[in-house]
Formats: sequence, structure tokens, C-alpha cells
Amino acid sequence: MASTDQAATTEHATDAQLMSGADILVQSLVEHDVAVIFAYPGGASMPLHQSLTRVSDRVRTILPRHEQGGGFAAQGYARSTGRPGVCMATSGPGATNLVTAIADAKLDSIPLLAITGQVPTGNIGSDAFQETPIVEVCRGITKHHYLVTDVNDLPRVMREAFHIATTGRPGPVLVDVPKDVQNARCVPDWSAPMNLPGYQLTERRARPEQINQVAAAIKLAKRPVIYAGGGIVLSGASDELRTFARKTGIPVTMTVMGLGAYPNEDPLSLDMLGMHGSAYANWAVRDCDLLIALGVRFDDRVTGKVEAFAKHAKIVHIDVDASELNKNKPAHIPIVSDVKYALGELNKLVEPKTDIADWVAQCRKWKDEQPFHYDTQFDGILQQHAIATLSRLTRDRDTYITVGVGQHQMWAAQFYKFRRPRTWLSSSGLGTMGFGLPAAMGVQAAHPDALVIDIDGDGSFQMNIQELATCYCERLPVKVLLLNNQHLGMVVQWEDRFMAGNRAHTYLGPIHHDEAVGKGASAYAVERYPDFVQIAKGYGCGAATVSRKADLVPALEEMLGYDGPYVLDVQVPYQEHVLPMIPSGHTVDDIILE
Repeated sequence: MASTDQAATTEHATDAQLMSGADILVQSLVEHDVAVIFAYPGGASMPLHQSLTRVSDRVRTILPRHEQGGGFAAQGYARSTGRPGVCMATSGPGATNLVTAIADAKLDSIPLLAITGQVPTGNIGSDAFQETPIVEVCRGITKHHYLVTDVNDLPRVMREAFHIATTGRPGPVLVDVPKDVQNARCVPDWSAPMNLPGYQLTERRARPEQINQVAAAIKLAKRPVIYAGGGIVLSGASDELRTFARKTGIPVTMTVMGLGAYPNEDPLSLDMLGMHGSAYANWAVRDCDLLIALGVRFDDRVTGKVEAFAKHAKIVHIDVDASELNKNKPAHIPIVSDVKYALGELNKLVEPKTDIADWVAQCRKWKDEQPFHYDTQFDGILQQHAIATLSRLTRDRDTYITVGVGQHQMWAAQFYKFRRPRTWLSSSGLGTMGFGLPAAMGVQAAHPDALVIDIDGDGSFQMNIQELATCYCERLPVKVLLLNNQHLGMVVQWEDRFMAGNRAHTYLGPIHHDEAVGKGASAYAVERYPDFVQIAKGYGCGAATVSRKADLVPALEEMLGYDGPYVLDVQVPYQEHVLPMIPSGHTVDDIILE
């Protein structure tokens, strides 16, 4: 009898400690200091959402209007804070709607945790309702992925997921949880050790002899250039980069991912390089004798014809990911290291480069002779003018800029002056239209008191326009500077430059087929469609439209002062091109300036 009583007591104690899989997963979010999750519910994820309601005082659940919007919002949160962003969707179509955001995070090295519901384990492989093998779908676009089939594994899996997403080179991790595992109960083992035999992270630090080798190369160089990428931002090495550049006096150019790592307005800044980068940055890289590549991957949009890129230079390449070294461009001094650590060590050794005065003067001469420019006499509003004006008006405010993808993205990179890292958010590697608005939503959730502006084009904006509803309902006062040219502008530019101006489905307005025969739809771009002001107001947002240059500043000031989300529809011409431009696969000698 005594033993029966003891068993009953033990069973009672165990019952008190039992937790459902859904509660375990959500408690793991709490334990990892997740403040916000962007989650869209469905049948296979309902237990998880029920659990989220029980921790609403510690984890804010924001309901996007599309799972892709939730994925990009989580990215906005991660990119602007450095902390992992978390999104969640149900099985099947909910999970596949996250795929683009996951791929986007992979290419830009963003720490993202994507959680998906899955059909019960007994139904997996039976083509059950709303079943997709999301782990298989995402195998090539995640840093790691899990299909959890045992509730007892959840505490360990969640610890591993956060660890993998945020260490080394950051990236997205997928955790797929069948519904029966969410409902199953166990006593969680919160101290279960991680089991990652293939992920043994050693401290990735440059060796002293490597640092000495770089310092020696710098000492010998007469025409050095620093080429800084997103790795500077991800590693938190912006201060070290600034110290390094100012201590040595070496000019700095940045990739699209690196903008903000070094202030645009600094005298040593050569701004952005690459296809639509500054002429002076591209010329400097062409003629340099030492290229110090920090946290970059020698992307094709930077290098063009790779064998001709920096062909006269000794190349130092420092990156935390060994797979990037010598992948696209061979390096003379390849170093696997956290770039923050490497720069910190270099700063102990380097001295002012008094022998490069002529080189620095040449770079500044190029910068003076061929700045980013546009037609200031145009009587309407040019996209560049709108962005430059916005930059001036927001100069002294705590401002974050997100963008969609296309011409407006490149003009924002050229004409908005960034001073701090993590204030510029761009889908750079994947180039995903529709990124701007939901990313801004995530930034605003992370920084409620900041000014968050999505500089967008009408093509990109419409891909996730439904997130205006989220901004209104969740009280996220995102501002949208909508550069509305009625076209897919970047594709139009390529049509004009390389396809004799033939329009192949790049006009976004209504087409009058009987009139457009032989003329191309772009000839009828005068009709503004759709009415973005009415759409925005229908979502509860403030909105206005502007087309006269004299009205731009008052319109921007009204947008910036509005208490809530706001869309300013700026009517701009479609004929404008982003310049400079180095045609794809070509060299800097083929640069188009006019």
C-alpha cells in the first residue's frame, strides 16, 4: 500500500511539471528574451498561438496580413537590433509563404528563427490537407533546419536553433513542429545539452602573424582602399572601422550591405561601389595597389567582370566564414576571423599613412569631378531630389530607412546620407521586391520612438501593401515615401539601355490595347493608377499626393509630423535612369555616366 501511495505521489508531482510542446516552445522564446514575434495562425499552429496568449505580457505577438510580411518584419527587427527576429506560420501554404523571407535572410546573413506548424506526424507523407515538406523545401536556403518528432527534443532544439542563428556567420533556422508534438506533454529538460557535432564553433580570431602580415602590407602600400561590407555591421565593428580609417587615412568604400558602417559625409568616404556605385569608388578600386576587404563576399554586383576587378591590387580578405575566402576572388592574404577582433588588433599596430597624400588627393579629385548628381533644373520632382530632400529634413532625427528593390533602392543608397550602422535596411543579396514596408514594420516594433521610413517604388510597394493594415492596427507609425513612376523602373532602364526601349510588360498602369499598338504601353503613363491615397486611407493611414517641386518640402514635413502610418505618393517620371551604371559582367572601364 505504501508503495502505491508513493507512486501516486510521484505521478502527482510529475503531472504538476508536465508541459505541452506548444508551451515548451513558447517558454523557450521567453527564455531567449524574444520580445516580439510576427505570427499568422492556422490549423496546424493553433496550439502555439494559444500558448502565446498566455505570455502576452512578455512576448508581443504582431499579426501580419501575410506570412511573407511577417518574415520580412522579423528581418527588420533583426537587422535593426542585431538580435534574432522570430516569425511563425502554419503548415502548407503558410509555411511556403515564408520561403522568400527565409532565402532573403540566408543571402544577407540575418539571424532569423522561422517556426512552422506541421500536420500530425502520422499524416506526414500522406499528402494531408495543408501539408508541405517545408524542411525539404528550405534545405538549401537555411543555415539549419529541424522537423521535431518528439516533444522531449523541443528544449534542446530551441536552444540549438537560437545558437546556430546567432553565432558565426548569422543566418535563418527553420523549426517545423507537427501539431501532435505541440499538443503532446512531457517534463521538459531545460538543461539538455546541445547536440551539434557538425557545428563546433571555435573562436574565429586572426592569428598575430596574420595581423602583422596585414600591417606590413598596409605599410608598403601607396594606393590602399578599404572595401567594407555587411560583415562590419553584423559583427558590430563600425567603431573599429572608423578608428582604422581615421588612424591610417585610407579611403573607405562600402557595399550596399555596408552602408552606415562608415559615415557617408566623412572626407575619407568614397560611398558605395559596384554596378550603381560612385564612379570615384570604382576608379579607386581599379587603381589601388592594396584592397583591404572586410566582411564582404565579392558579389557580382560589386565586381562585374571578376578577373578584372582590382587587378593591380594585393588583396587582403578578412571574413568570419571560411567558405567566402577565395570563392569569387582569390586573396593574397585570406584570414578567417571575426572582423571586429581583426580590426581591433590592427588598430594596435597601424600608424598614419603619410605617404599616401597624393593618392587621397586623387580620390577626392575624382569625387569632386564626378559626384552623384541629377538634373536640378527639372520642373517636376525627380526621385533623387525627393530622397536628398528627405535626407536633409531627417538629418538630426533618430531615423531608420528601409527600401524595396529597384531604382528607388539604388537612389536611396546614393542620395540618403547614412551615419550609423543598422539604420539602412535593404534586401541586398536576393533583391526581393516587397521587402520595404514589412521590414519597416519590424523596425518600428523594435524602435517605437524612432522615425522609420520606407522609401519605396510603386511596384515593390504593391507586393506587400496589405501590411498597411498591420501598421494601423498595431499602432506602428511607419512612413512611406512612395516614388510612383507607374513602371518597373529598373527593368525599364535595362530595356532602354540594352533592348532598344522595347517595353515588355513593365508598365503598371491600364493598357489601352487599341491605342498602344506599335507604340508601347509606356507612351500612356500619364494616367495614375491605382490611387494610393485612397488605398492608404482605406487602411486607416494618413496619405497625400504631390507632383510639384515647390510642394515637396511641405508634403514631407506633413508626413514626418503625422501621428500614425502615412503614405506620401510622390509622382515622378519613369524615364529617369540610375547612374553611374556598370553593365552586368563588364568592367569599370565600361561605366555609363550620362
